[in-house]
Amino acid sequence: MLNRRHIRLKIMQIIYALEISKFNYDNDVNKQLFKSLEDIYDLYLILISLLIEVQLKAESYLKISQKKHLATSDDINPNKKFINNRMILLLRSNKLIEGELKKRKLNVWKLDNEYVDVVFNDLIKSDLYADYLNDVNNDFNSDKVFIVSFFRKIVATNEKLYNYLEDKNITWSDDFPVVNTSIVKMLNKSSVDSPVSYFIPKLFKDSDDKTFANDLLKFTIDNYKTYNEEISKKTANWDPDRIANIDYVILNLAISEFLNFPTIPVKVTINEYIELSKEYSTPKSNVFVNGILDAIVKDYSKNSLIIKEGRGLVE
Repeated sequence: MLNRRHIRLKIMQIIYALEISKFNYDNDVNKQLFKSLEDIYDLYLILISLLIEVQLKAESYLKISQKKHLATSDDINPNKKFINNRMILLLRSNKLIEGELKKRKLNVWKLDNEYVDVVFNDLIKSDLYADYLNDVNNDFNSDKVFIVSFFRKIVATNEKLYNYLEDKNITWSDDFPVVNTSIVKMLNKSSVDSPVSYFIPKLFKDSDDKTFANDLLKFTIDNYKTYNEEISKKTANWDPDRIANIDYVILNLAISEFLNFPTIPVKVTINEYIELSKEYSTPKSNVFVNGILDAIVKDYSKNSLIIKEGRGLVE
């Protein structure tokens, strides 16, 4: 589920918090990182369970409509296409999803079901929903296409929903894009024969990514003072007070990658941290970060300090 860019972001945020507190940290910083990463999986499960809860809401809504004193013919004989949607029924029947939700005590929609109502009402008022009910196609694939569109166009754009989730966990504000992308990819590639484990993806792609997260945090913190001295040499003509604190963190992380991760190409490292500076620092930080990292790489390469495995990894 996680990509390395998001791992870098989480480490950047933790080190930034440590940096502004003058590195008054304890041995739990590693636990903080992996708790922050594990929370992303909670968000994934919460959004998956929302799809299930909306279908359950639809079932309840139809039952109530049928009992109206002045029920219309549509109330008495409703279109049950959505409550029979095969994609969501596949998620509902998944015991691994059910088990993870119980284990993590993620019963948010039972406690705050008004947000299920918000999403449900937005859905049934939409042209997307009307078109789906009137579509003559009625198979797993058409059900899946509809659920993907429902998630992308209604769930992923619902500000009330996301404000509520951000209030529950402030760090999720940066996690929505990676989780939403993972859910859309997962749904798109699913089939009626997908194994139950398919819907419970691993948080880390492989053990290398988990090791990368652990080591990048450790190497950067352990060498922060040394790396800052190197940065100071390259920024002698800059007023230190005009350099954003987050830029120092970004530069430290990049230097750590240059020196400690022989399989990551220099260009990849530079590009990744330039992108982070564009999104999380000042408007001109990307130019600053690019210039400083370019100078550091030239100096390190000249002194054979950057050792990479494989051809072309230093360029």
